[in-house]
Amino acid sequence: MSTIGLGYNVSLIDAFDLGKERRTGSYIIQAEEVTIIETSASPSIPYVLKGLEELGIALIEVKNIIVTHIHLDHAGGVGLLLNHCPNAKVIVHPRGKRHLADPSRLIQGAKAVYGDKFNELFDPILPVPEDRLVVKEDGETLKIGKERILTFMDTPGHANHHFSIHDSFSNGIFTGDTIGVYYPQIFDQGAELILPSTSPNQFDPEAMHHSMKRISSLQVERIYFGHYGMTANPNQVYKQIEYWLPKFMAAGEKAWAENQTASFDIKQQALFHLLWNDVNQFLSENQIVLEEDISELIQLDLNVGSMGIIDYLAKREN
Repeated sequence: MSTIGLGYNVSLIDAFDLGKERRTGSYIIQAEEVTIIETSASPSIPYVLKGLEELGIALIEVKNIIVTHIHLDHAGGVGLLLNHCPNAKVIVHPRGKRHLADPSRLIQGAKAVYGDKFNELFDPILPVPEDRLVVKEDGETLKIGKERILTFMDTPGHANHHFSIHDSFSNGIFTGDTIGVYYPQIFDQGAELILPSTSPNQFDPEAMHHSMKRISSLQVERIYFGHYGMTANPNQVYKQIEYWLPKFMAAGEKAWAENQTASFDIKQQALFHLLWNDVNQFLSENQIVLEEDISELIQLDLNVGSMGIIDYLAKREN
């Protein structure tokens, strides 16, 4: 079974993004208005549909599909999922609406990065009809049950088209990538690892820190991550981002300074190795032994994250 209950009528469906277990998931809120948060990419939609079936939810019951932001591993499958949910609306950040209505730029960008792997990883990316798109501005709400109100918060840092969603019933918040990536595989071994998600091309460390402070001021009791799962220990999340974000930026400054005249790729690889060494030291101190699959995931995240940091530093130089 790829679906787990998290309490408060919230379930998590493993979407097997990139074919990997516990990488990206869809959250299902079983309220009067059934609500899905995050879809992952289109190849994940069969897993989402199977999870809904396991939960006993008919597709006609789904009323809201929310994407925290429009990166393809969070929203690439929204058009395809919508085709199966005739009564659903798609809720998106104001800066993301036009890209869901016309995903041509998303497709072009993904093909430029992933080349021949595009079809395997993302195809198809379907447009969302304008009349089924709903924008939620900062502070706006959505009542999905008698005792359940979702509040939308503009939370840039990872991306400018990103909001987080506070759930009044669970006093939890769905944070997408704003305050990091959570690794349940590490938690299984008795430690928690939350790393900032610093991918290109809108990463902004100051905005990320501000968004984290704003989230922490809510005094939520649980955090639902885009990658992957829930923690009921929010203070540990804030503590780790406070630790890792400056460390990531210091490593970025070091890689930049030591390779100032080198290409983007050389700077990025230098930073990747610095970050990987830092994470390995943390894991060693906590007596965590990485299995191959989780090692690959962390390296993937650090590789993309190092691109975002070097991109940020390059823009600052200009």
